Amino acid sequence: MAKKSFHRTDRVASQLRRDLGLIVHAAVREHGLPSVSVSDVEITRDMAHANVYVTALLGDKGPVAVKALKELAPQLRYKLAQAVRMRHVPELHFMYDDSVDKGEKIDALLRELPESDRVAPKETDADSDAESNQ
Repeated sequence: MAKKSFHRTDRVASQLRRDLGLIVHAAVREHGLPSVSVSDVEITRDMAHANVYVTALLGDKGPVAVKALKELAPQLRYKLAQAVRMRHVPELHFMYDDSVDKGEKIDALLRELPESDRVAPKETDADSDAESNQ
């Protein structure tokens, strides 16, 4: 028998991320919360708990949105139970994903570098082939 490339928890987490993305989007509009999107879902091996990572479009509104989502977690879990076919729907734990904020800070720092300190990207074989064909 062939070895599985990923575990059931990975497949379930992927499905929960898709469904929670829609459910959270509807909750944001319904309750007037700051705009957030579900960036990742990590589920425990026993599928009893799921960490739901959300990213806010406005970074400073992230903690407010996460607090509101934590309060709405039981209702969101109920809606998720209606959307997926699982015997037990995991308990939802909302967390703020600050990776986008960190990426923006790094990008801003790189843009502040003077031109003389920037490293030019290396030319690959595909780039040199494209230039020679012209």
